[in-house]
Amino acid sequence: MTEHTKVDFGAERVDNDVASTPGPTVLEKAVPRSERMAANKIECNACPVLCQISAGRTGACDRYANADGRLIRVDPVLFLSRQTRAEATAALSGTVEPFDTSSPAEGAGIAEVAEPGRDAGDPPFVTGVGASSTYPDYKPAPFIVSSKSNGVDMVTVVTEGIFSYCSFKVKIDTDRFLGPEQSNVRCKGEIVGHVTTAEYGSQMLSLGGVHHLTGGSKKEGRVTCDMMQALGNKEAVEFEIDGGTKLVIRAGAAPIVDGVEEARMRVGCGSATIGIFAKQWYGHVDEVVVVDDHITGVLTEHQAGRCLGMTDSGLKIRGRKSTPGRYFQVANPGTGWGGTDIQDPLAIVEGFDASKARPGMRILMVSTTGEHAQWYVLDEHLVPRVAPMPEAVRSTVERIGENCEPSLATVLFIGGAGGSLRAGATENPVLLTRAIKRQLVNVTCGGAPAYVWPGGGITVMVDVARMPDGSFGTVPTPAIVAPIEFTMRYDAYRDLGGHLDAVRALEEVLARGPSHLEGAPLGKRLLARHPDNPWPLVTPPMLG
Repeated sequence: MTEHTKVDFGAERVDNDVASTPGPTVLEKAVPRSERMAANKIECNACPVLCQISAGRTGACDRYANADGRLIRVDPVLFLSRQTRAEATAALSGTVEPFDTSSPAEGAGIAEVAEPGRDAGDPPFVTGVGASSTYPDYKPAPFIVSSKSNGVDMVTVVTEGIFSYCSFKVKIDTDRFLGPEQSNVRCKGEIVGHVTTAEYGSQMLSLGGVHHLTGGSKKEGRVTCDMMQALGNKEAVEFEIDGGTKLVIRAGAAPIVDGVEEARMRVGCGSATIGIFAKQWYGHVDEVVVVDDHITGVLTEHQAGRCLGMTDSGLKIRGRKSTPGRYFQVANPGTGWGGTDIQDPLAIVEGFDASKARPGMRILMVSTTGEHAQWYVLDEHLVPRVAPMPEAVRSTVERIGENCEPSLATVLFIGGAGGSLRAGATENPVLLTRAIKRQLVNVTCGGAPAYVWPGGGITVMVDVARMPDGSFGTVPTPAIVAPIEFTMRYDAYRDLGGHLDAVRALEEVLARGPSHLEGAPLGKRLLARHPDNPWPLVTPPMLG
């Protein structure tokens, strides 16, 4: 089922018919039909759009469909095996592939994965991927699953949250200047975020967010939502920064800046590079300048050079002097040497003090990644002349490159889960928030560990590279759909006023599907745990 059904009455239908519908609606069956809805359609209330779906078609989100008059969730529910794929491959000599995908129509059972070395009773973990949502969350979450961990009774509340308050923070490992701080970031011509403060060796972007999803034009909201879904699902997305560069970003891959794939992040700023390599340069050079957009280092002035007893070379450099051997603003930001706009490193050299410099002095100029390096020798007029670089010096330049980590784009999803989503877990939502802050609840997104920000509400942050592929969806409100799971001891769930009557054993979940779509065909998929992720079904540490 891939065809879209037109939402017959759009936003007007949402406002008027909800008010006229007698009582709350549930997804076990179609809501009472208005006179304007055809008899062969059912209404889905999984999000505020309230699609009217014809038989054999999906709603606008591609997540729900009308199967012979019954509402079903199209995508399979994802379960995690405790064993990682690497462990399974090693244990089984590569003879068994620990993955299986079943369509909803064929999903009679979940694939079995042999797990040598594991307790045969270890249950799979139910993730929110494909679990569906229970918007507007006045009813329990789709899955509230009971299980055991090390003999302890556990409960996991599983849902797909509909997030309007969400964004991505993107860390781009490069010295290149991408654009001025606070500049707009565009996708398909629409503003979808901005450049934020650079961090050590990385440029940072903030993308998405409620103001771009809901606060601009319809096109801006739609482009932002599509961009966020693609970025979260580890797809390549093209961006353009006002006053800056064009980028291609994909989570876990090297960024492409103005058509060039980045290879290295810097080993450190110019001053740090001096500190790291000063002893290795000693005896082979008379001066080293490490060119950096932020802090350019000059060896003989630097504390490292002084500690080695090096003599001041008399080199005069442009820029604003900070502490000895450290200079700011030697050039403008750019994509040249050390993240500056220069292609000739001598452009930052004003000259040499004749009372200190001497002919024959050996000078290395190098960038913070080692990608740019040049060797000079002063002539009789104290003019630096390009000369062949000695092998001992070349090896230090190569070591700078060796110590640079690979350039990657890291995409972190940040979502505010402090709204009605909590009502799917408890009738008193603040108790869930308090339990999370007390570390009584393990919060995961698709089984990946989530960092919960301090302060009010439940603001989670997770690395999308550690989430299963295809974790993110959308609804056309527009908003992002993302998995979230809350795991805790049974007694903790009881104490926070959880929906105990909705708790079901894993076996029952597998047999009957989500509570609000009970009896509908349930596709299931088993995936090996990501090797970097701890097993999510654990006893929270404060409860030991």
